[in-house]
Amino acid sequence: MTTRRQQVLDAAIRVLGSRGTRQLTHRAVDAEARLPEGSTSNYFRNRDALVAGVLDRLVTLDEQAWGLFSADLGITTPTLEDFADAVAQFTTELAGTARVATLARHAIFLEAAHREDLRRQVDERRRRLITWGAPWLARLGSPHPEQDFAALRALLDGLLLHQSTLGEADVDPADAIHALLAGLSQRW
Repeated sequence: MTTRRQQVLDAAIRVLGSRGTRQLTHRAVDAEARLPEGSTSNYFRNRDALVAGVLDRLVTLDEQAWGLFSADLGITTPTLEDFADAVAQFTTELAGTARVATLARHAIFLEAAHREDLRRQVDERRRRLITWGAPWLARLGSPHPEQDFAALRALLDGLLLHQSTLGEADVDPADAIHALLAGLSQRW
Protein backbone atom coordinates (compact mmCIF):
# COMPACT_ATOMS: atom_id res chain seq x y z
CA MET A 1 0.00 0.00 0.00
CA THR A 2 1.31 3.41 -0.96
CA THR A 3 1.39 5.94 1.84
CA ARG A 4 0.64 9.62 1.29
CA ARG A 5 4.35 10.39 1.85
CA GLN A 6 5.31 7.89 -0.88
CA GLN A 7 2.67 9.42 -3.14
CA VAL A 8 4.26 12.83 -2.62
CA LEU A 9 7.77 11.50 -3.25
CA ASP A 10 6.75 9.56 -6.36
CA ALA A 11 5.13 12.73 -7.71
CA ALA A 12 8.30 14.68 -6.88
CA ILE A 13 10.35 12.11 -8.81
CA ARG A 14 8.05 12.55 -11.81
CA VAL A 15 8.32 16.35 -11.61
CA LEU A 16 12.10 16.28 -11.23
CA GLY A 17 12.64 13.63 -13.90
CA SER A 18 10.25 15.04 -16.47
CA ARG A 19 10.48 18.80 -15.91
CA GLY A 20 13.88 19.41 -14.29
CA THR A 21 15.20 20.88 -11.08
CA ARG A 22 13.81 24.38 -11.58
CA GLN A 23 10.28 22.99 -11.68
CA LEU A 24 10.60 21.01 -8.45
CA THR A 25 8.38 23.04 -6.13
CA HIS A 26 5.94 22.04 -3.43
CA ARG A 27 3.09 23.38 -5.54
CA ALA A 28 4.17 21.39 -8.62
CA VAL A 29 4.42 18.20 -6.54
CA ASP A 30 0.99 18.79 -5.03
CA ALA A 31 -0.46 19.22 -8.51
CA GLU A 32 1.35 16.16 -9.90
CA ALA A 33 0.15 14.04 -6.97
CA ARG A 34 -3.36 15.50 -7.27
CA LEU A 35 -3.30 16.50 -3.64
CA PRO A 36 -4.56 19.66 -1.97
CA GLU A 37 -2.16 22.57 -2.07
CA GLY A 38 0.14 22.47 0.96
CA SER A 39 0.21 18.67 1.21
CA THR A 40 3.85 18.36 0.22
CA SER A 41 4.93 20.95 2.77
CA ASN A 42 3.28 18.87 5.50
CA TYR A 43 5.95 16.23 4.87
CA PHE A 44 8.84 18.37 3.64
CA ARG A 45 9.06 21.86 5.08
CA ASN A 46 11.50 23.18 2.48
CA ARG A 47 12.94 22.26 -0.89
CA ASP A 48 16.15 20.82 0.59
CA ALA A 49 14.11 18.41 2.70
CA LEU A 50 12.07 17.46 -0.37
CA VAL A 51 15.21 16.74 -2.42
CA ALA A 52 16.62 14.62 0.43
CA GLY A 53 13.30 12.75 0.59
CA VAL A 54 13.41 12.14 -3.16
CA LEU A 55 16.94 10.77 -2.82
CA ASP A 56 15.81 8.38 -0.09
CA ARG A 57 12.81 7.26 -2.17
CA LEU A 58 15.06 6.64 -5.17
CA VAL A 59 17.33 4.51 -2.99
CA THR A 60 14.31 2.51 -1.83
CA LEU A 61 13.23 1.99 -5.43
CA ASP A 62 16.80 1.05 -6.35
CA GLU A 63 16.86 -1.52 -3.53
CA GLN A 64 13.67 -3.06 -4.90
CA ALA A 65 15.05 -3.08 -8.44
CA TRP A 66 18.35 -4.54 -7.22
CA GLY A 67 16.44 -7.29 -5.42
CA LEU A 68 14.66 -8.19 -8.66
CA PHE A 69 17.95 -8.05 -10.55
CA SER A 70 19.58 -10.38 -8.02
CA ALA A 71 16.61 -12.76 -8.12
CA ASP A 72 16.78 -12.89 -11.91
CA LEU A 73 20.43 -13.94 -11.72
CA GLY A 74 19.55 -16.76 -9.35
CA ILE A 75 21.28 -18.20 -6.35
CA THR A 76 24.20 -19.82 -8.15
CA THR A 77 27.11 -17.75 -9.36
CA PRO A 78 26.47 -16.68 -12.95
CA THR A 79 29.15 -16.65 -15.59
CA LEU A 80 30.78 -13.32 -16.36
CA GLU A 81 28.83 -13.22 -19.63
CA ASP A 82 25.52 -13.91 -17.86
CA PHE A 83 26.25 -11.16 -15.36
CA ALA A 84 27.18 -8.71 -18.14
CA ASP A 85 23.97 -9.56 -20.02
CA ALA A 86 21.89 -9.02 -16.87
CA VAL A 87 23.58 -5.68 -16.15
CA ALA A 88 23.00 -4.61 -19.77
CA GLN A 89 19.31 -5.51 -19.51
CA PHE A 90 19.05 -3.66 -16.21
CA THR A 91 20.70 -0.60 -17.78
CA THR A 92 18.30 -0.73 -20.73
CA GLU A 93 15.35 -0.78 -18.32
CA LEU A 94 16.76 2.18 -16.35
CA ALA A 95 17.07 4.17 -19.57
CA GLY A 96 13.69 3.03 -20.88
CA THR A 97 10.80 2.23 -18.57
CA ALA A 98 12.54 3.84 -15.57
CA ARG A 99 13.83 6.85 -17.54
CA VAL A 100 12.04 9.48 -15.43
CA ALA A 101 13.50 8.09 -12.19
CA THR A 102 16.93 7.89 -13.85
CA LEU A 103 16.70 11.55 -14.90
CA ALA A 104 15.58 12.51 -11.39
CA ARG A 105 18.59 10.67 -9.96
CA HIS A 106 20.95 12.49 -12.33
CA ALA A 107 19.33 15.83 -11.46
CA ILE A 108 20.06 15.17 -7.79
CA PHE A 109 23.66 14.25 -8.64
CA LEU A 110 24.07 17.55 -10.47
CA GLU A 111 22.51 19.51 -7.62
CA ALA A 112 24.83 17.70 -5.18
CA ALA A 113 27.79 19.25 -7.02
CA HIS A 114 26.75 22.60 -5.56
CA ARG A 115 25.45 21.53 -2.16
CA GLU A 116 27.83 19.93 0.32
CA ASP A 117 25.03 18.53 2.50
CA LEU A 118 23.40 16.80 -0.47
CA ARG A 119 26.78 15.55 -1.72
CA ARG A 120 27.32 13.83 1.63
CA GLN A 121 23.89 12.23 1.37
CA VAL A 122 24.59 11.01 -2.17
CA ASP A 123 27.97 9.62 -1.08
CA GLU A 124 26.33 7.77 1.80
CA ARG A 125 23.79 6.18 -0.57
CA ARG A 126 26.53 5.29 -3.06
CA ARG A 127 28.34 3.41 -0.29
CA ARG A 128 25.14 1.42 0.22
CA LEU A 129 25.06 0.68 -3.50
CA ILE A 130 28.56 -0.77 -3.24
CA THR A 131 27.30 -3.26 -0.65
CA TRP A 132 24.81 -4.51 -3.25
CA GLY A 133 27.11 -4.68 -6.27
CA ALA A 134 30.57 -5.55 -4.96
CA PRO A 135 29.54 -9.01 -3.68
CA TRP A 136 28.49 -10.01 -7.20
CA LEU A 137 31.93 -9.13 -8.54
CA ALA A 138 33.54 -11.00 -5.63
CA ARG A 139 31.47 -14.07 -6.55
CA LEU A 140 32.75 -13.73 -10.10
CA GLY A 141 36.35 -13.76 -8.88
CA SER A 142 37.33 -10.12 -8.42
CA PRO A 143 40.06 -9.67 -5.79
CA HIS A 144 39.06 -5.98 -5.57
CA PRO A 145 35.27 -6.05 -5.89
CA GLU A 146 34.64 -2.55 -4.55
CA GLN A 147 37.16 -0.99 -6.92
CA ASP A 148 35.85 -3.01 -9.85
CA PHE A 149 32.26 -2.17 -8.98
CA ALA A 150 33.20 1.54 -8.92
CA ALA A 151 34.47 1.17 -12.50
CA LEU A 152 31.28 -0.62 -13.55
CA ARG A 153 29.12 1.99 -11.82
CA ALA A 154 30.99 4.80 -13.59
CA LEU A 155 30.41 3.13 -16.95
CA LEU A 156 26.72 2.62 -16.18
CA ASP A 157 26.32 6.25 -15.05
CA GLY A 158 27.81 7.40 -18.35
CA LEU A 159 25.71 5.02 -20.43
CA LEU A 160 22.56 6.07 -18.61
CA LEU A 161 23.37 9.74 -19.00
CA HIS A 162 23.74 9.33 -22.76
CA GLN A 163 20.77 7.04 -23.20
CA SER A 164 18.34 9.01 -21.07
CA THR A 165 19.34 12.57 -21.99
CA LEU A 166 20.79 12.51 -25.48
CA GLY A 167 18.26 10.27 -27.16
CA GLU A 168 20.65 7.37 -27.54
CA ALA A 169 18.14 4.90 -26.10
CA ASP A 170 18.59 2.66 -29.13
CA VAL A 171 22.25 2.05 -28.25
CA ASP A 172 22.72 -1.40 -26.75
CA PRO A 173 24.93 -1.07 -23.67
CA ALA A 174 25.89 -4.75 -23.74
CA ASP A 175 29.08 -4.31 -25.79
CA ALA A 176 30.53 -1.68 -23.44
CA ILE A 177 29.57 -3.65 -20.33
CA HIS A 178 31.00 -6.90 -21.71
CA ALA A 179 34.22 -5.13 -22.72
CA LEU A 180 34.68 -3.51 -19.30
CA LEU A 181 34.00 -6.72 -17.38
CA ALA A 182 36.24 -8.74 -19.71
CA GLY A 183 39.02 -6.19 -19.22
CA LEU A 184 38.61 -6.20 -15.45
CA SER A 185 38.57 -9.98 -15.35
CA GLN A 186 41.99 -10.06 -17.06
CA ARG A 187 43.41 -8.82 -13.73
CA TRP A 188 41.58 -11.49 -11.72
